Amino acid sequence: MMPILVKNLTFQVGRQRLVDLTSLEILAGGPTLILGPNGAGKSLFIRLLHGIIEPTSGTILFNGRVARQQFRRHQAMVFQKPVLLRRSVAANVAYALKVHGVTGRENTRQVDKYLELGGLSNHAKQSARSLSGGEQQRLALVRALACTPQVLFLDEPTSSLDPAASDSIETLISNAENLGTKIIMITHDLALAQRLAKDVIFMQNGQMDEHALAEKFFRSPASASAQAFLASKFTPSSEINGQN
Repeated sequence: MMPILVKNLTFQVGRQRLVDLTSLEILAGGPTLILGPNGAGKSLFIRLLHGIIEPTSGTILFNGRVARQQFRRHQAMVFQKPVLLRRSVAANVAYALKVHGVTGRENTRQVDKYLELGGLSNHAKQSARSLSGGEQQRLALVRALACTPQVLFLDEPTSSLDPAASDSIETLISNAENLGTKIIMITHDLALAQRLAKDVIFMQNGQMDEHALAEKFFRSPASASAQAFLASKFTPSSEINGQN
């Protein structure tokens, strides 16, 4: 599915253009981190990539092919607030595997494998929605990984989590990367971004101000907006309520 190429991508509501990206290429390899202030259009952007919402105009190409619904089978997304089924922890993972054609004993084997990966084996029979916030996020992540996605979109997966829970999520993300899954992730945690990122996309006001290798971006960002953001002095000129 890689690389992902974006051309003249826009998303508009009424007269307000919330995403406006002329050209962007995301390559295979290490994690791509998307940074920017609230209202920058980051969440809308990855929803466009994942196909949850349709662009107003423009194209998204996966390995040179126009994005269609069938590409969703090779992708997964974990939201800032986990979306879990009203089932047990094990049943959440089992259902995702079944949708992807894994049934019978192999389904059971893989459920056990992924629950162990997420440190959730002792919660297998517990209601998924009764887990703590960090545990729910781990379940959402291992459920996504059980589908062996080629691309995994993450929208603030460590937001509002305590340090221990955040560390667990970071470990799972690193494991996914080591297995060859392309990670495209939004975060406001600059320390996390520095540890994980191969490259950084910096957005504000629905546009991309900068795309650079992580080392260069954090050492000497080229755009004034990114420089101000990293110095924690950024005040966006406009903010879209309810959008990241």
